[in-house]
Amino acid sequence: MSRVVVINHVTLDGVMQAPGRPDEDTREGFEHGGWAQAGNDDVIGAALGARMGESGGLLLGRRSYEDMLSFWNTQDSPFKDALNSAPKYVASRTSREPLPWPNSTLLVGDGADAVAELKKEPGNDLQIMGSGELIRSLMPRGLIDEYLLMIHPVVLGSGRRLFSDGIPVSTLRLIEAKPTTTGVLIATYQPVD
Repeated sequence: MSRVVVINHVTLDGVMQAPGRPDEDTREGFEHGGWAQAGNDDVIGAALGARMGESGGLLLGRRSYEDMLSFWNTQDSPFKDALNSAPKYVASRTSREPLPWPNSTLLVGDGADAVAELKKEPGNDLQIMGSGELIRSLMPRGLIDEYLLMIHPVVLGSGRRLFSDGIPVSTLRLIEAKPTTTGVLIATYQPVD
């Protein structure tokens, strides 16, 4: 069976919206895009690189899929080839096949049901980056096996949060914690059964 691992940057107040750049996600007038850039260092790069090396594919919501496709395919970076080569599973009610990015599969029907079926397949971890709505649809079904969070020492006071109102009560167990040179805490949590 595959595991589902959430890999995301979050602020101390839980915001996950637009960590990478100012124009990444301006929904609801969000003006703090790019807030995670100052916290990135080699420690985060190594942690992400190690996890990406273990990946069995990416699970993405439509918005994150389209944003990654439009941004990373225009960048000269080590992530470009890895992202192009990685299997990508897209949960969307509005997208249609064929999807434009190589190695992409549209998840048909309810996204949580489709992810539950993917988890039954043998393989490496299925990783979710961004994709807050997808994550929140998986939480009530107990389909997330691990959270790898880069917790930045920033408080924004507004923005879309990873753990928003209305999600079920859950208890998480800290598996590993590692500080970075910039004060970011890389924390790995697993749900307590």
